[in-house]
Amino acid sequence: MIKLNVNNETSRLRSVILGTAKSNGPTPTLDEAYDPKSLEHIKAGTYPIEGDMIKEIEFVAQVFEKYDVKVYRPKMIEDCNQIFSRDIGFVIDDIFIKANILPDREEELKAIQYVIDQISPEKVMHPPEEVHIEGGDVIVWNDYIFIGTYYEPDYADYIVARTNIEGVAYITKQFPHKTVKSFNLRKSQVNPKDNALHLDCCFQPIGNNKAILHKEGFLDVDEYEWLLNFFGKENCFIISKDEMYNMNSNVFSISESVIISEQNFTRLNAWLCDQGFVVEEVPYAEIAKQEGLLRCSTLPLVRD
Repeated sequence: MIKLNVNNETSRLRSVILGTAKSNGPTPTLDEAYDPKSLEHIKAGTYPIEGDMIKEIEFVAQVFEKYDVKVYRPKMIEDCNQIFSRDIGFVIDDIFIKANILPDREEELKAIQYVIDQISPEKVMHPPEEVHIEGGDVIVWNDYIFIGTYYEPDYADYIVARTNIEGVAYITKQFPHKTVKSFNLRKSQVNPKDNALHLDCCFQPIGNNKAILHKEGFLDVDEYEWLLNFFGKENCFIISKDEMYNMNSNVFSISESVIISEQNFTRLNAWLCDQGFVVEEVPYAEIAKQEGLLRCSTLPLVRD
């Protein structure tokens, strides 16, 4: 049996589900695009091809092997995008929460059922239908759970709004010993530079007390300022709109001192090195074209 344990984003990683790009399916039509960045690349004829994405994910698998992390992979589903395993589930403490994802993506959960079957049933939760929540919007940080959401009355009109206020209420009720802090995110169906698809597209804690932040991802400047003050301005790396678009906040921590980052994030990676982090650089720019990066394609199960 797998004894789950995730209390924050940066403790030493022991096991993880890593997405797969095998049999990723044909390039979606414009109507099938889930997010504005994919839409942009479909229109431009630059949507990533399967072979390139398989290679990129394998670079990450090699880094996990280097650090002796146990890696689970989804069972392959023919012609199905299974890269972003963070969307379909997440762990808080010793509980696995199945996400209520877009209906078209239900098959992806079945592909990791063999992993879920290794978890005690009483440690697996599946929220009721009205609760919308995806793992990219849930950031566990010791005594806190940070959740990205969209409070506005037109929530139902946005396919890029993935976590509702019912999702925030559900997590608050299930984890009464934690302080749940929610953030109203900026959404756009058409402009990827104005769209924070998930909280991890504009915020990410790293190390013991540092964070990557993008101000414009938050609809309420006070909520951004709260995070800035929580971590301390001197401990925060503020990314630009272009850096947010390229997913600079969507790096992934193997430990408090080791971070996997995209090789083209030159300004961020230089800062991380200056701060004393070991930066494992990988090519991930093709996968980034689908508005997801390293955190999106990993689902941690056990951290120290």
